[in-house]
Amino acid sequence: MKDRLIYLDNAATSYPKPRAMLDNMVESYARLGVSPGRGGYDLATEAEELVRAVREKVATFFGAPDPNRVVFTSNATDALNLSIQGIVKPGDHVVSTQLEHNSVLRPLHHLNEAGIIEYDLVPFDGRGLVNPEDIARAIRTDTRLVVICHASNVLGTIQPMEEIGRVCAERGIPLLVDTAQSAGLVPIDMTAWHAGAIAFTGHKALLGPSGIGGLVVHPDIEIRSTRFGGTGIDSKSPIHTQTYPHRLEAGTLNLMGIIGLSAGLDIIKAEGIDTIRKREVTLLKKFCGSLKEMQGIRLMGDPDGTERVGLVTITVADMDPHDVAAILDADFNIAVRAGLHCAPIVHEVMGTYPSGGVRFSLGFFNNTVDIETAVEAMAVINHSRST
Repeated sequence: MKDRLIYLDNAATSYPKPRAMLDNMVESYARLGVSPGRGGYDLATEAEELVRAVREKVATFFGAPDPNRVVFTSNATDALNLSIQGIVKPGDHVVSTQLEHNSVLRPLHHLNEAGIIEYDLVPFDGRGLVNPEDIARAIRTDTRLVVICHASNVLGTIQPMEEIGRVCAERGIPLLVDTAQSAGLVPIDMTAWHAGAIAFTGHKALLGPSGIGGLVVHPDIEIRSTRFGGTGIDSKSPIHTQTYPHRLEAGTLNLMGIIGLSAGLDIIKAEGIDTIRKREVTLLKKFCGSLKEMQGIRLMGDPDGTERVGLVTITVADMDPHDVAAILDADFNIAVRAGLHCAPIVHEVMGTYPSGGVRFSLGFFNNTVDIETAVEAMAVINHSRST
């Protein structure tokens, strides 16, 4: 049972990484590892052309109209901070939800504590869905931003983004979407969603390396510069370059990460996002169906596993989640994530605060054997609890 690691922590980061992505990243960087756009020599120009091509690829992937408004960041948290702090101004109001990760909750809390903004968090139902009408009711005359996760990193529930986007568009409020848990698993369409900006990370289901992410900005909204530095453009001016994407990029780009992100996107395109989604739903339904039969195990959110991305968080009666995770690791070589998952309000609402739950999250390389082994392991753990 312990010969092979069964990795079920893909919501934190996907693992293992595809060999094709790693090979492409190393080989391309070895050939082009200079500063893109920072010199007039051929190699720097070629590196800049590669970056431009990846911006176009990302724009197409997210249904965005302008590749020049694809901004590279270090991860989704970085992109969310960049956009939230670059959109709101003193006296503004923000609407978000109780489902959010700390990458949204903490910037909002910081801005509120500093007396800059006010914000409200709308609730979610027992399945983990946000009602678009609750978003509409929370919007005030001074609301300047709505920010929401496409899929919860605790419950996995996929939100009705087209309806939420329509609510925001009708009221002229920019919608910022956190796709950290959904990009690469379900289709995303900035235009259809009326989204003002989309934050993403490369190291999860996009199958890229850590340290690369981005912000896709719609031409209808503007985001102020909040970080300043070199862009390789108009260096004589003390004012940071205001054209996109340089307005929100300061310093040398993570070229190796951009190459890896590009390779990950190629793998997803070749596999087909619908194929990836179908495979994960099949595995998740099998896992959820088996766990529902075990008395003492509670599945958080949608119990059928059809309205969520490939993750499920559970609790085991009379057991600390960290103990469950430790047993899975030590006795069965299964890697999961225990605790609050950087989303404390979700656990408060679900009644699992402060200990949290045990999260199983599927990935590109998981298969039926992995699920069957995890089910067997949980059956053993659950039985030992009750004896």
